[in-house]
Amino acid sequence: MSFIPIARPIMEAEEQAAVAAVLASGQLAQGPVVHELETRFAEWTGARHAVATSSGTTALHLALLAHGIEPGDEVITSSFSFVASANCVLFAGARPVFADIEPDTFNLDLADVECRITRRTRALIPVHLFGQPCDLPGLVDLARRHGLVLIQDACQAHGAEFDGRKLGVFGTACYSFYATKNMTTGEGGMITTDDDEVARQARLLREHGSPQRYRHDILGFNARMTDMQAAIGLVQLSKVEGRNRQRQANAATLTARLANCSYVTTPYTRPGAMHVFHQYTIRLRGRDRDAAVAALRQAEIGTGIFYPVPIHQQPLYRQLGYQDQLACTEAASAEVLSLPVHPGVGAAELDRIAAAVAAL
Repeated sequence: MSFIPIARPIMEAEEQAAVAAVLASGQLAQGPVVHELETRFAEWTGARHAVATSSGTTALHLALLAHGIEPGDEVITSSFSFVASANCVLFAGARPVFADIEPDTFNLDLADVECRITRRTRALIPVHLFGQPCDLPGLVDLARRHGLVLIQDACQAHGAEFDGRKLGVFGTACYSFYATKNMTTGEGGMITTDDDEVARQARLLREHGSPQRYRHDILGFNARMTDMQAAIGLVQLSKVEGRNRQRQANAATLTARLANCSYVTTPYTRPGAMHVFHQYTIRLRGRDRDAAVAALRQAEIGTGIFYPVPIHQQPLYRQLGYQDQLACTEAASAEVLSLPVHPGVGAAELDRIAAAVAAL
């Protein structure tokens, strides 16, 4: 009986050949292959522009700066996310403000977001957690009514849609191509936007503020993507929709098999949303989660807890003076458990996963 990991990056002969071709070309950094990936990714998401970066974190950071976020500004985001969702706000010198989440989608509660808007609020960073889009029509309306910038953290939501439209058409979005994501370049990121000036600023910022060789107009960074990464990304982009469909099918199978487990709450998908299941996350109620993790490990099944400590309770944020009480966020952190759902999970493995959870 082989171990079923929580994630399994899939690299095949096509990815290897694409990297070999770049190595043979001798042009390795921020070259024509990066440009091709940007063009193809923009077309795929429906955005006017796509700007490749070195990671999802740098994509978020540069997007904030390109939108003019600066010290003294406040940016509302989720505490139930990877720490980069908030740290990028600190990088810009601004202050993250945490709103609570919906208990069923794990995404931002728009009513709570609106309660936290002040005269200093400049932007919203909703996180499309686990591959499910937030309430994008509601967010777009909220941002419009309050004159706020909308920067989507889509780092787990490659290919996700709302009302049949990909996230790229709802304002600026930032993606991660980390190794375990629905599509990967090993490491890397992408900003998509319809705003010509935001795209121009992001391109300047990722390359030391340089519009041309040895001319530097603004203070920028080294946040470039390599052509080797982009070559992998182009191949992965051609496969991501098929792999997302496999994730969705695997998720549907698990949900059906776990329907009679009274202590399990299976993932809920918001009407209008297309969930791409970066993670298949259940809530365990009335069970010791640590014991459940150990039991599943004994059954050769990997799990993940995303996220056991909300950002506002992290030592860094406590040191910064955060003392928020976010009831739904904290309850979710105590109960969530992610099960393998990636395209490498086969039918027999899904049976094993469901049986092991049902035996907890």
